[in-house]
Amino acid sequence: MQVRVYKPSRSTMQAGLGATRYWILEYPPEAPRTPDPLMGWTSARDTRRQIRLRFESLGQALDFARGHGLEVDLEDAHAARRAHMSYADNFACDRLVPWSH
Repeated sequence: MQVRVYKPSRSTMQAGLGATRYWILEYPPEAPRTPDPLMGWTSARDTRRQIRLRFESLGQALDFARGHGLEVDLEDAHAARRAHMSYADNFACDRLVPWSH
């Protein structure tokens, strides 16, 4: 069985990096979701879809997968790009665009 190991990216709605510390191991869906004929709710017979394991490091995640005989689909972590700006830059003398007031 193949599993997906990745490091989640930062949420666009939050500035913090708290959710990006851990490596996540997920099982892929084995069967499609189907609507229930009586109620119309979406259901799935695959219970492994609900499992998300968190690991402190990539090595721990890979060791777990190898120990359980799982094939790993590894997605590399993306480096965060940060624009370093300060409020004082708005009033700098060497500003490219002059202050409008």
